[in-house]
Amino acid sequence: MVTRGTDPERTARTHAPAQAGASRLPSLTGLRFVAALLVFATHVLWYTPQLFTGDTGADLRDKFTLSGSYGVGFFFILSGFVLTWTARSDDTTTSFWRRRLVKIGPMHLVTFALAAVLVVSTDRPTRTVDWLASLTMQQAWFPDIQTSSAVNGVAWSLSCEFFFYLAFPALLPVLRRIREEWLWPAVATVLLLIVGVFLVATYVVNDQPRLMAFSVSGEVSFDQVWFVYFFPPARALEFVLGILLARVVASGRWPRIGLAPAFALAVAGYVIAQYEPYLAGTAGMATVWTAPLIAAAAVADLKGAASVFRRPTMVFLGEISFAFYMVHWIVVMTASELLGPTRTFSLPTGTLMALGLLLTAVACSTVLYLCVERPLVRRFGRHRLNAGRASSPPAPVTTPAPASSSSASPSPLSTDGPRRVPE
Repeated sequence: MVTRGTDPERTARTHAPAQAGASRLPSLTGLRFVAALLVFATHVLWYTPQLFTGDTGADLRDKFTLSGSYGVGFFFILSGFVLTWTARSDDTTTSFWRRRLVKIGPMHLVTFALAAVLVVSTDRPTRTVDWLASLTMQQAWFPDIQTSSAVNGVAWSLSCEFFFYLAFPALLPVLRRIREEWLWPAVATVLLLIVGVFLVATYVVNDQPRLMAFSVSGEVSFDQVWFVYFFPPARALEFVLGILLARVVASGRWPRIGLAPAFALAVAGYVIAQYEPYLAGTAGMATVWTAPLIAAAAVADLKGAASVFRRPTMVFLGEISFAFYMVHWIVVMTASELLGPTRTFSLPTGTLMALGLLLTAVACSTVLYLCVERPLVRRFGRHRLNAGRASSPPAPVTTPAPASSSSASPSPLSTDGPRRVPE
């Protein structure tokens, strides 16, 4: 509880499970859809170029080439933040893994089946290893452009998330041993390691043969892109950054950066990424600019400050964002096949058709969320009390209580009963 006149960011903290009010961060849920929309923008511009032709289309593709990777990096940081924020002392490793698998597994299988129909109907070359790697969420481990993007092209990020989830019960206790005064040096160390990934990819990883895809234009090889973008241990640094960021916020050591300045900083980071070398702009070195936005949104919810991302519509869109992310590529690729490679449209018509694809993806994701994700998470993904098992993850991150628990509306993405947070 926060006593009258107490700064909620400096409230005394405890290692007991966080109260429901303190774990409700609806602004982070709302922000999830913004990130998913960035991914959609890249894919609709590049995979349905018939809708955006001429110089305008070329300019749009150039401006939004990196928006998809920017959104994915945001998700990786957010994942570490949220899992740390909601960690429970009465949890077990197997219970945590079960809840995570229930969260992503059914949606993956449904969208895998839908994408498989598209692959087969279009005779897209797909090898046995591609099918198996994609089905088991292991495709990101293969430095092969066909395997890493096999079947459902966006599902490679689940391969990274799956790796994060497996590592989290062992990773969190190590990071929780870092004393509060050493949290910022730890953040700086992770940032340096992210820069190191870029340097290794640039100067150590084989740069031949050169890749001709998207806007890379022969600048780098796929091996280099794979190392900074797909390789799960490299992307795990962003996940670790999210873990440390949650601890910084919980300790009250986050600087007073408001939500609007943090959002502006994230936008500025994307603009900067446009002028960086491709290997820097497409992965961790670029997406770290979204970290302040995650922290500022969490603090805004804790303090009850104004947040457009907390509005009911944004929260609902955030709730369906995982389903949207998993199904939108299928919608876009299906439209591309139906339109054919030779048809073109005027900019107004193409824009309306792209909006139609967006609404179709939202409609499909709403159905998948309501019929697949939510009922299965509610049925099988709830937290079960630890019955004295030896293998339990660490106690939760220390979390300050909000200024008013009524200021944050719940998000039904949590798999931990009443503790509702974006995941």
